[in-house]
Amino acid sequence: MGLKKKLKLLDVFCIASGAMISSGLFVLPGLAHAQAGPAVVLSYFFAGLLAMTGMLSQAELASAMPKAGGDYFYVTRSMGPALGTIDGVLTWMSISLKSAFALIGMAAFIKIIAPMEVHIIAVALCAVFVVVNVLGVEEAGKLQVGVVIVLLILLVIYIADGIKAVELSNLRPFMPYGWGKVFSTAGFVFVSYGGLLKVASVAEEVKDPSRTVPRAMVLSLVTVSILYSLVVLVTSGVLANSDLNSSIMPITDGAAVFMGEWGRKALSLAAILAFVSTANAGIMSAARYPFALSRDKLLPRMFSNIHERFGSPYVSILATGLFMVLALFLDLNILVKAASTVLIFTFIFSCLCVVIMRESGVRNYRPKFKCPFYPWIQILGVFGFWLLVVNMGQDALLTGTWLFAAGLLLYWFYGRVQGKKDYALLYLVKKMAARELESVTLETELKDIIRERDNIERDRFDRIIEESVLLDIEEEMTEKKLFELVSEKISARLDIEKDVMLSALVEREKQASTVLMPGLAVPHIIIEGTGKFSILLARCRGGVTFPGAREKVHIIFVIAGTRDERSFHLKALSAIAELSQNPHFFDKWIKAGDPEELRDMILLGQRKRHN
Repeated sequence: MGLKKKLKLLDVFCIASGAMISSGLFVLPGLAHAQAGPAVVLSYFFAGLLAMTGMLSQAELASAMPKAGGDYFYVTRSMGPALGTIDGVLTWMSISLKSAFALIGMAAFIKIIAPMEVHIIAVALCAVFVVVNVLGVEEAGKLQVGVVIVLLILLVIYIADGIKAVELSNLRPFMPYGWGKVFSTAGFVFVSYGGLLKVASVAEEVKDPSRTVPRAMVLSLVTVSILYSLVVLVTSGVLANSDLNSSIMPITDGAAVFMGEWGRKALSLAAILAFVSTANAGIMSAARYPFALSRDKLLPRMFSNIHERFGSPYVSILATGLFMVLALFLDLNILVKAASTVLIFTFIFSCLCVVIMRESGVRNYRPKFKCPFYPWIQILGVFGFWLLVVNMGQDALLTGTWLFAAGLLLYWFYGRVQGKKDYALLYLVKKMAARELESVTLETELKDIIRERDNIERDRFDRIIEESVLLDIEEEMTEKKLFELVSEKISARLDIEKDVMLSALVEREKQASTVLMPGLAVPHIIIEGTGKFSILLARCRGGVTFPGAREKVHIIFVIAGTRDERSFHLKALSAIAELSQNPHFFDKWIKAGDPEELRDMILLGQRKRHN
């Protein structure tokens, strides 16, 4: 039983945006301002800029492999199950920790209305969101859209009113602690952009994910980056430094200065909505990591169980909720640093994944969205992210090391024995070393992912192509020499004498040329018998000389079938004609490195399919 595809562009945009606009905006600005002063605006800007490099890499990977588990799935298929397990566990922890941070923030605001212990409120809220997510991704998505729309409206009102109340004296000195603190604080607030990971993790449940996911990621990051910068600038400008540094509700305190009591209440509502959206999206996306790990046999099978009625990975959701409850009792600064550190490492992995997938030569890595300025975006991202971790200090590195070790131990004692996966790094090594390392399992898996992504349902033509003979010819030859080779290869399949088939091919060519267009020929014949049909694919780099053709032919499809297959014979001709009209079909056919890539071009080509 698979996950249901119910999320649209608005849903995905709201999942990412709502996940980013929460504690990173309604709690962190005060803590961050205490570290960097008014220049905290630059810290948010630099963090967003670096998040852009990771986001572009994630968008490419998600458009190629829209599967549950997001970056875990990409890392496993790029760098192997060991690093994949580590990344999956780290990201699950990061998103869960960030969501736990949101629950703490929400509980703090609710405590103003209902005077109860913060942790009790947070645990109760966690239980509510777990139930909502078990009921299904569509229900969780609807909640997310409503919350985020109201939240965005309130923030726009805050910016519009607040920009007029900014006191320049509150922004001086702008950078009291120097550039070092600006960069280290950028690492501290980087957790604010963690919502981007949540989009990739639910990609398997998105309609038309290869287009929807990249668009939603770009749109949400641009929107949120602008909002962060403007809201933090307004807040720094309306509150005195001492007041902002000690505030755990900076936006609410800022609204009280220039909007009065109604503004304080409105932004308190906005904060609660932000925490709702983050916690909801956090559980929704974090739960997909143990689900994906389990599906690859790197965690016990029960984590990949899907509820028969609601279609949700309920065991993974419950496990995520339990982990968040435990995280609620951690120190706030440790919570933020741990989540930020893990998030930064995850973006580093994403950049490396794109490089490995592109350079490995895996033929079925076919992203619909390609990261621009490759590989410079990835190089900038890796070095920039590492610089953030280093500037965050020894605690951040130590936290990352411990979490890294936890993931490695899980793989060593469980995943190493249970799950084995082919991955792109082997293909890259193969290009530089021995060909014996090559495996087709990753190609097959990626082919299945493309079929699912593009809604390709195999028809009879596909099934015949999967079993067809494929010739890859280097030298130049005549049309008769080609027919002799074809007759030798497929006559036995059709239970016909080689000479009989050769004569039929030659005679058919005399009647009328089978060269349909420059560079492409489709020799097709009717043979004796019943229930026989076969297709042969051929590429001739040197070219085949057909009588009367102006150019040499490099692409050949040979069709042979009995009279009772006449109807399907015409459908096969139509399918080939449709495929050959696809952009760059001829160039791709000639440049394909592996002969099996030719077969995949047909199997994954865009055409009408008839079942």
